[in-house]
Amino acid sequence: MRSWTTPATTTRIAVLIDCDNVSAKHIGAVLEELATYGTPTVKRAYGDWTTTQLGGWKPELHRNAIQPVQQFAYTTGKNSTDSALIIDAMDLLWQGNVEAFALVSSDSDFTRLATRLRESGKRVYGLGLRKTPESLRRAVDQFVFLELLQEQAREDEVAPDDSSRPEPKGDSPEPSVNLQSALTKAVNATSGDDGWSTLGTVGQHLSRAHADFDPRAFGHQKLSTLVDEQPYLETRAEGSLRQVRLRSRRNSGRSKGD
Repeated sequence: MRSWTTPATTTRIAVLIDCDNVSAKHIGAVLEELATYGTPTVKRAYGDWTTTQLGGWKPELHRNAIQPVQQFAYTTGKNSTDSALIIDAMDLLWQGNVEAFALVSSDSDFTRLATRLRESGKRVYGLGLRKTPESLRRAVDQFVFLELLQEQAREDEVAPDDSSRPEPKGDSPEPSVNLQSALTKAVNATSGDDGWSTLGTVGQHLSRAHADFDPRAFGHQKLSTLVDEQPYLETRAEGSLRQVRLRSRRNSGRSKGD
């Protein structure tokens, strides 16, 4: 499965997993998603591995070559995992061996960490559940809902022509943005004097304005197919580039791609 974005595959990513807040069932889909953004060269999972609560994680650590980081819960009710993850992230930042960070958590306590990493010029991906507070979702460059990844993994197990393709589960996150408003603003902000903008530029604007924008939340794997379905937009091919503009009444009779 390819992401709707197309970052450089040579980007080295540090994947830091808060096992207190993420189920082990998501990790396969998480790593597959991150492989479309770059190469996860650091993979660490944080938690108290002396407890039984994280038992489901241990097979996944071996299967995916993830390094467990032990953090004892010294005080009841306090999350020591957060502190260990943050300290490691800052160490990795100063070592300078990665270009991006992936914070796998739904905990808003990592909001300041995300902004600090971005202040230092690092790209930050967030991956968490739909309950993730908006503060963390907006603090990263791109946020991916784990429910969407699980839904896509289920669909990928069914052949494209199989009529038994599963229906979307009810736990899929609702889109967090108004699609028409977001696309219209993105096209207006990036278009030239002739009204046309490249699809790639529109996508970049969307990811900056809405870190949790994802075409999969609207039933599409790619931004291009999502745009093609919008009646208020028209597209065309200009060499190797896809272009898009707002469809005016004057142009409404023209077919897409003309």
